Amino acid sequence: MSAPHPAYRIKGPALISFSGGRTSAFMLHEILRAHDGQLPEDVVVAFANTGRERAETLRFVHECGVRWSVRIHWLEYRPAGFEKVSFNSASRNGEPFEALIAAKGYLPNAVTRFCTSELKVRPMKHFAMSLGWERWANVIGLRYDEGHRIIKQHVANERRKERWTTLMPMARARHTKRADVMPFWLGENTDPLAPLMPLPQGFDLGLRDYEGNCDLCMLKSRGALKRLIRDNPGMADWWKAREASISARSAKATATGRRFVTEYSYADLEREVTTQPFMPGLLGDDDDLEFDVECGLICAPSLEAAE
Repeated sequence: MSAPHPAYRIKGPALISFSGGRTSAFMLHEILRAHDGQLPEDVVVAFANTGRERAETLRFVHECGVRWSVRIHWLEYRPAGFEKVSFNSASRNGEPFEALIAAKGYLPNAVTRFCTSELKVRPMKHFAMSLGWERWANVIGLRYDEGHRIIKQHVANERRKERWTTLMPMARARHTKRADVMPFWLGENTDPLAPLMPLPQGFDLGLRDYEGNCDLCMLKSRGALKRLIRDNPGMADWWKAREASISARSAKATATGRRFVTEYSYADLEREVTTQPFMPGLLGDDDDLEFDVECGLICAPSLEAAE
């Protein structure tokens, strides 16, 4: 293996945002290599759990920490800020997400995506501030092949509306999903759920790209959501319950605030799954997207108002 790229030498204070997916785990591994396996005291790693993460994601985050001997701070949203949890105590049935929805009185959707800003970005911000930091570097796993997101982050850095400056070492190192991330984890294997050869690192996330982190994320295509519901009976129950609860009880919720997706409900999706024949291969335009919980890179609004 070649020497780590200089971009992975991180100067603190810095918070490494670990999404729980293969990309950010690759980034963390390279940062550790660049620091000879030991991070500086003012460079910390954090993972924000919404309670709707896949069980495979939680296991993967835990395993990365144990195998690589790095402390990963597990955080969860609380109305007053955040709470530190662990692999064992982390919420697994959407409790932080449900509490946020109850506080808001309406549901996030493709236009109003407050789930990311409140459940992930804000807890990490408050955690960094709890360390006494006024300003810091926010290290995120954006690859070189994610050009539009990289541009978006550069623009955000120039605006300087947040307490942090975003660093993208994978983009600087020109590391991509196809050439670097997937071979690192899967080697010559093509199916992560049925590897034919030993895994290069001895372990892996164990999910296909469309399965992602947040189990039924509203940003996934209709086809992907239907396949997930078909393959995982009961997965839609939590989402259906939130939509039903808001519709029945909340005066705050407009028509768009009563569904995660404006065009259809999760009950509609489940009904389609149970009444229509299975059409393999029809996931939608995001079949090749990696839903690895870097959702904050896609949709988190500015937190300037929280300063």
